[in-house]
Amino acid sequence: MTTYYRGERVRKIIHLDMDAFYASVEIKDNPRLAGLPVAVGGSPQSRAVVSAASYKAREYGIRSAMPCSQAQRLCPDAIFLPPRFERYKEISGQIHQIFRNYTHLIEPLSLDEAWLDVTTNLVNSPSATWVAMQIKQDIKDQLGLTASAGVSYNKFLAKIASDEKKPDGLFVITPENAASFLETILVRKIPGVGKITNKKLQLYGIEKGYQLLEKSESFLIQRFGKLGGHLYQIIRGIDERPVQASRERKSVGIETTFAVDQLYGEKLMQELIRLLEGLSKRLKRAEKRGKTFHLKVKFEDFKQITRSITLNTFDITEEAISRLAHQKLSEICLVEFPQKKIRLLGVSLSNFIDQKTPDSDNVQLDIFQFLKSNSADVG
Repeated sequence: MTTYYRGERVRKIIHLDMDAFYASVEIKDNPRLAGLPVAVGGSPQSRAVVSAASYKAREYGIRSAMPCSQAQRLCPDAIFLPPRFERYKEISGQIHQIFRNYTHLIEPLSLDEAWLDVTTNLVNSPSATWVAMQIKQDIKDQLGLTASAGVSYNKFLAKIASDEKKPDGLFVITPENAASFLETILVRKIPGVGKITNKKLQLYGIEKGYQLLEKSESFLIQRFGKLGGHLYQIIRGIDERPVQASRERKSVGIETTFAVDQLYGEKLMQELIRLLEGLSKRLKRAEKRGKTFHLKVKFEDFKQITRSITLNTFDITEEAISRLAHQKLSEICLVEFPQKKIRLLGVSLSNFIDQKTPDSDNVQLDIFQFLKSNSADVG
């Protein structure tokens, strides 16, 4: 069942990506929405953004991350629905149960997409393409939803492939045709290439894969640093990352976008308290404890900053987190950016420790002593 190419063992990776997942779940639960322009996100009268758009909505130019108000201007007849994340998590769990019928090597990227390593699989099939077809059919038969699949010999190519034939597509990139495929792709499709990097690449005449292939590794590293080295490898189809069955969560956080920009005052403080309560609940559910607290602020002009504090203990109490948050917010609003209105506020914790680490329960934090010391890393 093991496949070899030019003497080397070839992995068989599938990337499964649900089609317009949130919108498709809403249509599944309310079939009367079928064929209509559906946008999940919130009211167009609010500052909500589109989380997912049905393919009918996309015909009008509606896209994810677009303000709902703009989406309504593009399609006045669009149906806007608030997200139901608990329902999406429930369906995602059912999708993963289908995955587990074929392999235990599953690496989720989000609720609606995952990598699967089927080099060795539970149905003893030598064909990753056949396995992908069966998974897609199971999702359609059992859940009434469609997924697009990419099949290849590494994670990068499988992910790129899954976007080629959407919706309900299946695309395969083999070791034999990978080079010719990579010559023609738009470099903006490469993970890690955002708008700024793409514009910089364009300045050097790089828009397609073959133009990136012409550049030396030293050229790319000198101009793009570590990303340049990544680009040199990835455009040659080199990606040695394994599918990891469990991905370590690096942070836990929560944020909110205000309907009306807020100045520093009672209402902003109340929202901060609500966010901290939400963070506490999420930390308990995730069974996480860390020692780096982050406060994220986005202003009315969309300028965004994050202020972080790292303590010498992993056992930060809820009271300590609250004091840190209020301290940093007051510094931002009263000292750094006085009289500047805030559009978004977020809090998170990172730099986690294993809950089972011995004696971690005995570490206590004297917040007042900490605030007077220089032992914290404030950025």
